[in-house]
Parts: sequence; structure tokens; C-alpha cells
Amino acid sequence: MPLSKLFRLDKRPSEKTKLGIYIHIPFCRSKCQYCDFYSLGGSREKDLTDLYLQALPLHIREFGARARDYSVDTVYFGGGTPSFFGAEGLVRIFNELQRRFDVQSDAEVTFEANPDSAQSALLQKLHSEGFNRMSLGVQTDNDDLLKKLGRPHNYEQAVTAVRNARNAGFNNISLDLIYGLPGQSFEEWKGTLNHVLELEPEHMSCYGLKVEEGTPLWEYRDCCNLPDEDDQADMYLYACDKLSESGFRQYEISNFAKPGLESKHNLKYWLGGEYLGFGPSAASDFAGKRFTIRADIMDYCEGVLKGGTILSECEDMPSRERAGEYLMLRLRTTHGIDADEYTRRFLLPFRPIRKLLDRFGEMGFVRQDESRYYLTPKGMLISNKILAELLLAQEKSEPLAKKQR
Repeated sequence: MPLSKLFRLDKRPSEKTKLGIYIHIPFCRSKCQYCDFYSLGGSREKDLTDLYLQALPLHIREFGARARDYSVDTVYFGGGTPSFFGAEGLVRIFNELQRRFDVQSDAEVTFEANPDSAQSALLQKLHSEGFNRMSLGVQTDNDDLLKKLGRPHNYEQAVTAVRNARNAGFNNISLDLIYGLPGQSFEEWKGTLNHVLELEPEHMSCYGLKVEEGTPLWEYRDCCNLPDEDDQADMYLYACDKLSESGFRQYEISNFAKPGLESKHNLKYWLGGEYLGFGPSAASDFAGKRFTIRADIMDYCEGVLKGGTILSECEDMPSRERAGEYLMLRLRTTHGIDADEYTRRFLLPFRPIRKLLDRFGEMGFVRQDESRYYLTPKGMLISNKILAELLLAQEKSEPLAKKQR
């Protein structure tokens, strides 16, 4: 059964629901040592890209007819390395989106790029076609570390890429950094952050290195001199302080932005908005269903072109699971969780949650503003522990509707 037939969207609200769209571009020049995303390192064979450019627009066309009650306000091209895929392919996909969906004229349109493939011609073409935000994978200013990580660029190329983007007209640039790298000291991280801030980005993402099973880095993790948890914590807290001093506002555990320049697309994930994903491994939360596409480009292309199954999972989300996601995702952000909103939306008592939050607040991990609760930077460091206790308390709570019977 074609994916679009799973959905019946017959009601037309007076105001269209906002929708985010994610496009997965699985092609990369090379696979980084730490990367566990679905991507094809070293692959951009013409036959495979041509096949992908047949399947992906068809998938978009099929689903566009089922989303007439939606208005697209964010589009995000991720990967993989979209800039490696090239401007022609990206523009072709975006044009198909604009034909099949109600894409707002002021939509945030982001593409991910690596410095080695963020060339002037590509950036000028994308900007002229409506792309208005770039997320650049810098990671570090240390060229030796970049080589160890398998990154296909050096720092000077990152500097050039930012300059090229500015010249092309981009005024919303996000830079990604990773801390806790092999052999990286606290002083080196400080130097990196201060150096990269000289590029004057509008947005910064600072991620602690996670060594995932199945990646090349996993195989030699015990002998590559990784900073320990305490060292990573010091690096994280320094980033929070330094970026605040530099005019950035932290709005999520790892993300910081100049006022008004938060990633609108990523906020959809964290604040419970609806989004559609296209391409292998892409996830969606659309019309009450949560579904994920198989992480295999050939399965995806053949499924779309021949009408086969492309999903690895598809499910309705029960209210209690939504309530758990509300806690997990909202507490990643500085929006926090609101007691009244939680009770109203999920018909669950907030009292057991409040009891735990008050206890963590006494330890400096949570702060409260009337009925809203937020994690402090120190609290974000132990967010997994806090969330585990909150979710356990939630599982044991009895729905208010049941109590009232």
C-alpha cells in the first residue's frame, strides 16, 4: 500500500497547520570516524544519484496531495552531506516541494554543508533559489584532529566557506563544533571556541563527542585518549558561559542562537510540531502517526518507484507516550515544561513530577518560573538521570479521568 493511503485528511481547518519537511541526502565524500547516521561515504555514482532523483520527487509528489491542510514553514536538507550532492539536485528537489506543498514565502530553508564542498557557485545558486540558512560542519579548528576524525576538510576551508556564504547573501549561518575529541584538552577547547566565534555566526551547535557502536571510532575508543565525563562537563559549561557572554541565547542542550535566530525546524522536533521526512532513515510525525523510512537507499528507491513498502515502522502514538515525549523533549529546551499544560493535554497528575522537580531544584539542577520548570546548565549535564526518574514517576501515575470515575 502506498504510504499516502495511510492518511485521510478530509477536514480543512480555517488556518493551516504548520509543517516542517526534512529531506535526507545520504551521499558523502567520505564517512567520518564517529558518524552513525545513514550515509554512503564516497558515493555519488551517477546511476545511483539519478535513481534517487527519480524516487525522491515522486515520493514528494505522492505525499503533497495528502497535506493540503498544511503550510510548510521550515525545510531542512540534512545528511549525509547535501553540499556534496550538488546545487542542481538540491534545487530540483526543492522546486518539487514548492510545486507539491504550500511552502511559505518566508519559510526557513536550511541545508547542511561541509567546508570542502561549500563552493561559491553552489552557495550563490542555492541562495538565488530560496535557500536562506546554512549549517556548516566545522567541528574543530585543529587540522590534525580533523584528519583523525576522517573529516574531508581543514579549518581554512571552513573560514573560506563562511566568507563565500556571506558573499552569496546568507545572513543566517550555523556552525557545528564537537568537544571531547581524542586528546583534546580544556584549554584547546577554549581556544577553538574563541577562534570560531571570530567568524561571527548567528547560531552555534556544540556537541559532546559520543562514541557509537558500529562506527570506526568505537573499535579503538580505549586507546585514543578521550576526555572523561568530568572534562567534557567542564568544556560544556565553559561553552554555555562563553556563548552567553558573546550574545548567544541557549535554547536547547547543545544549541545557541542570536536572538530570534533559533533553528525553527529543529524546534519542531523538541516542541512537538508536525514534520514529514523524505529519504532513507527519515522520520515523520504527521497526522497523528509516527513513522520511519528504512535506512537503505535501494529499498527506498524501489519501494517508491514500484509501489512497495518503504517503512521500517509506523504507529499511532498513545497519549501516555506523548506525555513521556513532552517531558523528554521539552526539558532539552529552555522552554521547559508547564504544569498546567501537562495536566490539560495528557490528563495526568503533575504532582509526582513536581515532587521530583522540586528535589532536583534544591540541588541546583532545575529552576522554576511560576508553573514552568527548566533545567539549568548543570541540570542538562545529567538530563538523562533526571528524565529517567520523571518517566518512572509518570508511568506509575493514574490518569485523572480514571480517578474521577
